[in-house]
Parts: sequence; structure tokens; C-alpha cells
Amino acid sequence: MAEVQGSLAGQAALDGEAADLGLSVSDDVVGERILQTQAFLGPNGAFDRQTYEFVLRQNGWTVPEYEEEVRADQTRALLQSAAAGGIAAPDAFTDTVMGYVGERRSFAWRRFGPEDLDAALPEPTDADLQAQYEAAEDAYRLPETKRITYAWLTPAALADTLEPEEGAVEALYEERIDEYVQPERRLVERLVFESAASAERASAALEAGEIDFGALVRERGLTLEDVDLGDVARDDLGAAAEPVFALDGPGVVGPVETSLGPALFRVNAILDARDIPLAEVRDELAREASIERARRMMSDMVDEFDDRLAAGATLEDLGDETAMDVGTLDWFPGVGTEAGEIVGYERFREAADAAQEDDFPQIDILGDGSLFALRVDEVVPPRLPPLADIRATVADDWRAAERTRRLAAQAEAALADLTGGDELGASGAAVETTEGLTRDATLDGVPPALIARAFEMEQGERTVVEGDGAAYLLELREIAPPDEENERVALLRQALESQAAQGMANDALQLYIRGLMAREGVSFDQPALNSVHSQVFN
Repeated sequence: MAEVQGSLAGQAALDGEAADLGLSVSDDVVGERILQTQAFLGPNGAFDRQTYEFVLRQNGWTVPEYEEEVRADQTRALLQSAAAGGIAAPDAFTDTVMGYVGERRSFAWRRFGPEDLDAALPEPTDADLQAQYEAAEDAYRLPETKRITYAWLTPAALADTLEPEEGAVEALYEERIDEYVQPERRLVERLVFESAASAERASAALEAGEIDFGALVRERGLTLEDVDLGDVARDDLGAAAEPVFALDGPGVVGPVETSLGPALFRVNAILDARDIPLAEVRDELAREASIERARRMMSDMVDEFDDRLAAGATLEDLGDETAMDVGTLDWFPGVGTEAGEIVGYERFREAADAAQEDDFPQIDILGDGSLFALRVDEVVPPRLPPLADIRATVADDWRAAERTRRLAAQAEAALADLTGGDELGASGAAVETTEGLTRDATLDGVPPALIARAFEMEQGERTVVEGDGAAYLLELREIAPPDEENERVALLRQALESQAAQGMANDALQLYIRGLMAREGVSFDQPALNSVHSQVFN
């Protein structure tokens, strides 16, 4: 509401200033604006008077009212342009931001990974584990957890107790007959020529090895996709069927006269005929038919199960008295969603998120037709599990931390061994380098922390950085300003200047409007507005 009030007051202030200045726009300007309005164009794409008047009537305007509003809009635009036009971003601002964004740094680093450890890691002691546990309590703290009991039934589970309906397997086989019975097919490309003579010349060139089929296609200004027929059967090829299917392997045949003209055909592969009898796939199809029958049956079970729950049955009762399975789980956002488990279903996760302790269980349907209901037995607040319960996890974390600490110590030792004038790698150690990298860049296999640290260092400085289970001895070799010859940098500077100028122009316009409002004493009686609103909307 405050934004609307501010906008209306700003428009009124600009209208008042225009009136004081005697400022307005001509009829030509108003007319040009109306002629360019998309809503007023007719079927031929030109301004249509009838459409213009119809649209205005539909929106509650008369022609004079609308044209005066357009005149006022254009006049306000003149004032706004005068107040905020021509503002450019200061060079100091642009240069400062570009200096930060586009600055380039060249550096070298030596990686110390787990394979570089100079001694095997020891097993952590009880004291080590306790220290790791206490230092990272937040990482081990379990979130608020809902202890949930659920009952569910999947079509596959119900299908285990069913036989397919009579004739269902045979019907499914016939429905999919094209999957099981197919004639021999071939992957074929067809290149059509304008005349028999040109087709013969192309065939002769192929026979002599002077050109290949792909080059012939390119000579015609086509691509292999343009001439590809896909996998075709004998009946798909007409007159070309006999020579194409006479090949006993990939090759080119033709010219063959076709409805499109003389053509060469290339066979890329032969797909053997397929004839899979029902007996071979009966078990597979029987399973599918049983699952489909189960889905139909389950759609009729929803009301039955809901009626049982409404009559006082528990989820455990459903497990005892129906085909539903009952289980329990500790639920919190992010719990594992292994395929095949009920937590793998998005609808179940949504229901578990929304469920409260006092909610009454109701039957819901999962994406594959499975049925489920759940009950929140208890909400357990966030807690830190005992060390004994997560000992293996803490031990793994300690090993990772200790490994990194030892690698960092080796990197620090290597740093201490460097003499002042020697570059990193002078001793022959394996070193990687990069040149002219900007701070938003990434490097494969290098942690972001390494690049970030390089942009905090002074030229010639060396330091050790940890990340991704390794330690890095880092040396900053050069700091360079943005590359103004680079097209990306030039476009970035242009966008920055434009964005900054637009922001400053908006600020200038707002200050101008506020000044007009202050001069005219424009204000709102908020209690009166609130009173009117309460009468209108209550």
C-alpha cells in the first residue's frame, strides 16, 4: 500500500510541476504513442480505429480521457528525462569495481595429498575421539526427529498373492507384438540424385574409391541426418527392397529408381528378424498383468482401509488384518531416500513433513499406485547422540582431520625449506601453475579456497592452504590489472557502467520527486485512509 501511495503522490507532484512550468507534449507525440501500442493493432498489423475504441470501452475509458492520460504520461516522461537523463557512472566507481572483478593473478602451487603422507596414520585413541566429538558437536547433532509408524501396500507386494486374470497374458502379448515379432530390418541411408547419369557417376566414383558416401552427401549440400531412413523393413523400401536386402553386410547399392528419382542406398547395419514366442516371455508378462490387476484392486481398497481407521483400527491392525505392511522410521528432512523404500517417494516425504502428533491417520496414494498411511508417535527435539552411538563416524572424521593436519605440516616444512630467491618448484618438486586467473574462475581438482586465498596475498608471498583432504603450498607470482583488450572484460565494464548509471538516475529522479512533494507539502492522512479502508473492506 505504501508503494502505491508513493507512486501516486509522485505522479501528482510531476503533474503539478509540469503545470507550473507550462510543459506539455504535442498531439503528434500523443498520436505516435497510440499508433505504436500493440493492443490497438488490427489483423493486418496496423493501427485499427475500431479496435482502439473497443479496447478503451472494455477498460472503462473514453477516447478523450485516454488521450489526456497518454499526454500526461509523456509529459511526466519529459520531466523525468530532464531530471535523470545524461547521468554517467563516475570513472572512479567503475574502475574500482572492475579492478576487483577483473584483476588477474598468476600463481603456482604444490599439492600434498594422502599419497604423500610420510607415515601411516595411527588408530585414534579414546582421547582423540573425545576431542573430535567435542570439537564438532554441531556436526553430529541430530535434527528434530519424528518417530513415525506407517502402513503401506505396493502393487508389486499385492501381485505376489495374485494370479493374472484369464486371457490377460495373451492380450498383453498381442498388444506388444511389435516388440516380440519383427521382420529383418536394416539401418539405411538414401541419397537421391537429379538424374540417372549423375547417380551412375557417383556410383562409379564410389566403386573406384575416389570418394566415400559421406562426401557425396556433403557435395549435395546435405547432412547424414537428411538422408537417414532409420531402421526399415523390406516392405518400407518398394523397388529398392531387393538390392538393399540382398546385401549380406554393410555396403552401398544402386542406383535404384525410386519415386523421388534415382538413388544410392547405404546399409549401415543389419538387424536380425525377431520372433520371440509367448512361452519365452509368459512369466514376465504374467508378472506385469498381476501388478496391473493389483493396481485396479487397490484403487477400490482406499475407502475400505479408511473406514477401518475411522472405526478405530490402528495401523498395526491394518498390518494384521490386511495385506498392508507396517514399519517404523525416524524421520527428518534429508533422511536417506533409497529407491524401493517408502522414504524414496516424494509424496510420503511431503506427508511426513506435514504430519503432527495429533493427526489422524488417513490412506494416501503414492505415485506408483501404492497406498500408505502414517502416524507420528513422538517428536524428538534436536539432540547430540552419545559418542558410543557414532564412534565409527567420529573415528573417520578424526582420521580425515589428522591426515589433513599432517599434510599441512609437511607443506609448512617444505615452505620453510624454500630459500628467499627460489621459486616454488626450483628443487624439482612437481608444481602446477596458472596465469591470469580472475577471482571468479575455477580450476579442476583445486579447492575454491586456494583461489580465494591467492586473491588475499601480496605478490611474492607464500602460504599453506588446506582443502578437499589435501594441503597446498601456494606462491603468488604476479598481480595484473584487468585485461581491457579482452572482449568479456569490455562487455563487463559496459554492463557495469550502464547498471551504475541507471541506478544513479533512479536515485536522482526519486530525490527530485521528493523535493517536489516537500515543496508542495504533499502528505497522507493515514488514520483517515485506515478509516476508509475499514469501511470499504469490512
